[in-house]
Amino acid sequence: MKNLNFYDAIVIGSGISGGWAAMELCKKGLKTLLLERGRDVKHIQDYPTANLNPWDFELGFNNTLKDQENDPIQSMAYTPADKHFYVSDKDQPYVQEKPFNWFRGYQVGGRSLLWGRQCYRLSDLDFEANLKEGVAIDWPIRYKDIASWYSYVESFIGVSGKHENLSQLPDGEFLPPFELNCIEEHLADSILKTEENRLLTPARVANLTKGWDNRGPCQNRNLCTRGCPFGGYFSSNSSTIPSAMATGNLTLRPFSIVVELIYDEQEQKAKGVKVIDSVSNEVHLFYANIIFINASTIPTTALLLNSVSSRFPNGFGNDSGQVGHNLMDHHSSAGAFGMHDSFKNQYYKGRRPCGFLIPRYRNLNNNENLGFSRGYNIQGRGQRQEWVDLSSSNGYGSQFKKEITTPGKWMVWMAGWGECLPYFENRVSLVPDKVDKWGQKLIAIDFEFKDNERKMMDDIKDTATEMLIKAGFNNIDSFNYNKPGGSTVHEMGTARMGNDPKTSVLNRFNQMHSVKNVFITDGSCMTSSGCQNPSLTYMALTARACDYAVKQLKLGNL
Repeated sequence: MKNLNFYDAIVIGSGISGGWAAMELCKKGLKTLLLERGRDVKHIQDYPTANLNPWDFELGFNNTLKDQENDPIQSMAYTPADKHFYVSDKDQPYVQEKPFNWFRGYQVGGRSLLWGRQCYRLSDLDFEANLKEGVAIDWPIRYKDIASWYSYVESFIGVSGKHENLSQLPDGEFLPPFELNCIEEHLADSILKTEENRLLTPARVANLTKGWDNRGPCQNRNLCTRGCPFGGYFSSNSSTIPSAMATGNLTLRPFSIVVELIYDEQEQKAKGVKVIDSVSNEVHLFYANIIFINASTIPTTALLLNSVSSRFPNGFGNDSGQVGHNLMDHHSSAGAFGMHDSFKNQYYKGRRPCGFLIPRYRNLNNNENLGFSRGYNIQGRGQRQEWVDLSSSNGYGSQFKKEITTPGKWMVWMAGWGECLPYFENRVSLVPDKVDKWGQKLIAIDFEFKDNERKMMDDIKDTATEMLIKAGFNNIDSFNYNKPGGSTVHEMGTARMGNDPKTSVLNRFNQMHSVKNVFITDGSCMTSSGCQNPSLTYMALTARACDYAVKQLKLGNL
């Protein structure tokens, strides 16, 4: 072992929450080491496909049989245009106790280069649900505790959206929204006239509708997953990491797999971390006064479980026995689509990075005896059929060419993003007798949706179909893709927040109950999932935790 290094703070993981932690700590004057297990990706210069045309790819957007063989999970998400931002399943294996699609991007910026960019606040409907229903444990915070931090984050990243004054989906600090097209406006008008407690609004997304903090605006290219050279959407690479670097306080170290947290039993603190250089396989130790773990839910859990000592024989900070349990992921399998015969004289110009949202409308005030608790929102988009949609029809010759190059009918596709309850038996663990190429135990994932989620999916199909019928759509078809866990890429809950150290891992400031200088602010901290896309909440909790940690550090409490 060599290279003993000391910093004020260490941040593990450079994705959406890790980038925020690094920026906040650096801006507050702490010399900060940001550790990333993957390669470096510099904004603009490391987006090799960002400006390529479809015909520049040898096989178009089709993956090869070798891609599917080596990457059976990742190849379901990537194309040749963005494959370089995904891991190799062959090189980074994991064990599926039950089918679980674990999509990963190991590089500086992590999955912030690939995220869906949807930004929604949780509300007290979400923060109070566990307590009211007697499910799992109560959140240690309420909306008032995080509201100003949501505003703080939104004001930095830039979120487009429309104010709707809904208690279940609080408004934020919005840039102008993206416009709905004519079929979406039609559906919105129909819902407003025919449905109680429902409305359709433009999706709230971290794509910029105007220039913001020397970034953007969004060029409406719909090529976000290749990395945006215009900074038209928020990512660690375009925003937080450059801001952290500008302070002069950041040291960024890619190719650094953190395999263990080092515990000082005398001080009852974390002293530092043990790192394997993923290229050279050398082992390094780094030390700091405070440590933020932002490796993403499942890797964070694995790190805790792998960091055993005489004080923590079952995993770092795991006095409650909850580390690894309560894994959640939203389901997004069920919905409906339909065609509409009107608006044939209307079309749209260019593209758009988002569609629409119908905020949660089930179980808002009381349990509506629907057979399931909690709720879902509907996300979707409207568009005209184009040649890709029409090319499967029968025909040949010039007439066929004319038919498929003429815009088809308007259509709407929409699906429900539904809450998943925190089940203790849905969990992440380590496999003792299987290791990766760095000698680290493989991660096993045991997860399934249960009766509450399945009944919610049935309701999504019914209500989505009803709304399309009332709006005059035809050829309506409801669906349930029955995608396994992980498919929505919202893993969370395996090191949850709570008031009681006996039943939770983190306190109300994301501080580990039993190791006060360790903070976890990625998805693993979530006590319940809500139905909102969660990244905005991770960022707000991170900024809040950093503020608290630095104040405690200055008071000499850490």
